[in-house]
Amino acid sequence: MPLPPPPPTGLLHRRAFTGRDGAARTGGDGKGYTSELRHGASGGALPCTRGNTPVISPALLSGLILLLALGLFISERVRHDLVAMLALFACLATGLVSPKDALQGFGDPAVLAVAAVLVVGRAMELSGVASVATARLMPANASFAVRMSLVLAASAFLSAFMNNIAALVITMPIATEIARNAKRPPGAILMPLAFAAILGGMTTLIGTPANLIIASVRERQLGEPLGFFTMTPVGTLVTVLGLAYLCLIGWRLLPVRQGMTRAARQPWMTFELALNTDPGLSRKALAAALRPSTSRLLGIVRDGERLDWPDDGLRQTDRLLLLSRTDPWQVADALPFVQHYSQHDPGVPMARVSVAHGSPLVGRDYASVSFMSNDALHVVASGPRASAERRPMAQMDIRAGDQLFLEGRSEDLAHFATQMRLLEIDRFDRPVPAGHKAYGIAGIFITAILAIVFADVPPAISFVIAATAIAGLRLIPAKDVYSSIDWSIIVLLAAMIPVGASFESSGAAAIVADWLSVVLAGQPLAVAIGAMCLVTLILTIFLNNVATALVMAPLGIKLAGLLGVPPDAMLLAILIGTSSDFLTPIGHQNNLLVMGPGGYRFSDYVKMGALLSLMVVVSTALFLAWQYG
Repeated sequence: MPLPPPPPTGLLHRRAFTGRDGAARTGGDGKGYTSELRHGASGGALPCTRGNTPVISPALLSGLILLLALGLFISERVRHDLVAMLALFACLATGLVSPKDALQGFGDPAVLAVAAVLVVGRAMELSGVASVATARLMPANASFAVRMSLVLAASAFLSAFMNNIAALVITMPIATEIARNAKRPPGAILMPLAFAAILGGMTTLIGTPANLIIASVRERQLGEPLGFFTMTPVGTLVTVLGLAYLCLIGWRLLPVRQGMTRAARQPWMTFELALNTDPGLSRKALAAALRPSTSRLLGIVRDGERLDWPDDGLRQTDRLLLLSRTDPWQVADALPFVQHYSQHDPGVPMARVSVAHGSPLVGRDYASVSFMSNDALHVVASGPRASAERRPMAQMDIRAGDQLFLEGRSEDLAHFATQMRLLEIDRFDRPVPAGHKAYGIAGIFITAILAIVFADVPPAISFVIAATAIAGLRLIPAKDVYSSIDWSIIVLLAAMIPVGASFESSGAAAIVADWLSVVLAGQPLAVAIGAMCLVTLILTIFLNNVATALVMAPLGIKLAGLLGVPPDAMLLAILIGTSSDFLTPIGHQNNLLVMGPGGYRFSDYVKMGALLSLMVVVSTALFLAWQYG
């Protein structure tokens, strides 16, 4: 009987080795590469051999495609969702992904869960419940350090149950006010706040989309997903240590520059508020009532004319002409004797625009904005020129270079700005006032979490039902249901899921895991876990954390099998690593959002984030080694 041919070499060679338990192991499923490398993810034949001579293996193809995709991700020259689609098309063209599997990512439960969580989180943000509760937690007379610690803790807690960006948006105005009251630049608190929101996302399954993706990968490969609170012990430890560092040391490492103070100041707005009753206030008492909202009285508008102060006091028909850095609706909510301010439904945003030369609005009055937009938009406040002229808004004309604050739906704002040559400077979301709708949203949100934790309802089903209930009961405007979903993330997820699966099924993940197992063989468990966390942390600096999770989670499971350690030890290390973007402003959207308002430079993130990153890796490695060792 002739002897069998020798095993192939190079990428087709599978080497047995010894794991941590001393047993001989092979990469992947232990069946060798021959069948895997001659067939794609769907079992279709691939042109990877010519006779008995290997030409190119699926593992090499998958690795090359992934490396090219990573390069495009890092370059920032192509949209992340487009890069993911290009990678999917490449896998489809080379046979690594079959046509019937190519679009399965769009129906993956993890993708549906992410979309639904974004809807429910946006509803919680608009409800105003979180912002009101956070504001009430702030003691008025406490020191800057105490108030900063509380708002950072609140941001971390909120981000455990909603989008990290939403948690930052809710707490950012409160943090800025804390800094201003302490006569410090907002830059002293905004970066710690952004980092706190990122840390909080490590503590629950819905903290970030990457957590849901890692749970989905675990379910596909091991049969069970991560539990809602599986990551809570290690995530809470890392978050508590991170918050202690940020509050005691981190913020002191940030330089104070003049630009920090200028960049974060809210714009001045001039607007009018109509009285709904005769308040019977003196001028001094009215000024005192306006002071908490950083508002100043410019005059009283009576019968279309401005008065410094009426001799006979205020009347119910008078209007207050105010200058403020606080949004008009917030000032109105704080004064019980003025009418409800907005002409739009709760949740409609306000945009600050600049009037360009040649705009059709030049020379017209403010009311023409409502007329020319068919009442879709209204001027709710004006910029610096109005405060200098101190004239009633009805008497103001529009000039080139003026700043106007327009309120209306996002699509109406975008269309009108293009049509009228208006340059949008920034936009302000208006939260829905707390009320029966807000309590309904909070109740649905809590019920969804309880269903996951105690009734074992899959997160995708629980949150899709919650999002449907919020939309069906009209607890938020219908347009916000779809606009709250970051569709670029959904496309990125759906496209990268089959790409990540091909990285595993082609044998490429096994090859990398083999190499890592050789490097880490004989090392203490804490070193192996720390290395996995560090590699993930470095990768997520340059990539979207979702893409990082899709690449690293299958690799972590493979490596855990080769080293003979529980897979959850590696998966949780990866989970922490994907949420540890503390070294650059581009690593996480939170970091980028505070860069301008805080007046930060690129190097500032390294100054405060380097030690925090080291603390995260070390504490994660030691805790998980103790938990799973």
